[in-house]
Amino acid sequence: MELTRRGILAGAAAGLIGRASSQDDDPTWKIRNGRVKQSIMGWTFNPMPTEELARHCRDLGMHAMEGVDAKHYPYIRELGLKIALTGSHGFAKGPCDPENRAMCIAKVREGIDLAVKFGAPSVITFTGMRVKGLTDEQMTRNCVEVWKECAGYAEEKGINICFEHLNSRDSSHPMKGHPGYFGDNVDHCVDMIKAVGSPRMKLLFDIYHVQIMNGDVIRRIRQYKDFIGHYHTAGVPGRGELDETQELNYPAIVRAIIETGFQGFMAQEFIPTWPDRVKALRHAVRVCDV
Repeated sequence: MELTRRGILAGAAAGLIGRASSQDDDPTWKIRNGRVKQSIMGWTFNPMPTEELARHCRDLGMHAMEGVDAKHYPYIRELGLKIALTGSHGFAKGPCDPENRAMCIAKVREGIDLAVKFGAPSVITFTGMRVKGLTDEQMTRNCVEVWKECAGYAEEKGINICFEHLNSRDSSHPMKGHPGYFGDNVDHCVDMIKAVGSPRMKLLFDIYHVQIMNGDVIRRIRQYKDFIGHYHTAGVPGRGELDETQELNYPAIVRAIIETGFQGFMAQEFIPTWPDRVKALRHAVRVCDV
């Protein structure tokens, strides 16, 4: 009886998480429901040329792209896709280090200007890596001061500053985890956003990173819905496809996001492992099109 029960539960869980189907082999398949606006972080599909990836995104009925060189923005817009998020100073050198203050302010402002130019709603920011000799309180204050300095400009231009939480646990790959990253506790990240006190300061809720560091993903989505400006996806563990090999139930997560009334973008940011990477993207987009 116990073995039967386990088998039933395992099968049900696999079905919920998202298995490959014949639709993933169908090059004509595209988004049907569109209740969440799907983007893609383009770096994950390197070395596929950005313009080729953009055409695949268009054919899938996706809404936007991000995480690509700004020189590609005009072509992406020509295809009818939006730019979901512009870049700024990167995750390694951030405002928790006072030596980066002027650079971070300048880069965030540049990202805001680029967002205005290409119709993007948001610019990304990070804390940067921990600084030896500084306390958490000092690094928190440094970040908040920089973002406060940028917030007025963001409000004036109507652009969100989206602060991304990253995990510091995974050291297996330079883009699967970021040991030493200061903003690795999503609850603390929200506290910093509250301290900035601007309606344009938002959280980039990376589902992959939150699951690794904090867990309780759906409860936190509901808890922090008023502060979330953007989402990223990937399978856990390994940052692979959104399939039955990973522990997250993405259809349930996306339904929870929709229930909060979220109107922003959710970007696919998994690193493909399937031989057919376009099929992997089609699968992830389908799984999230609830």
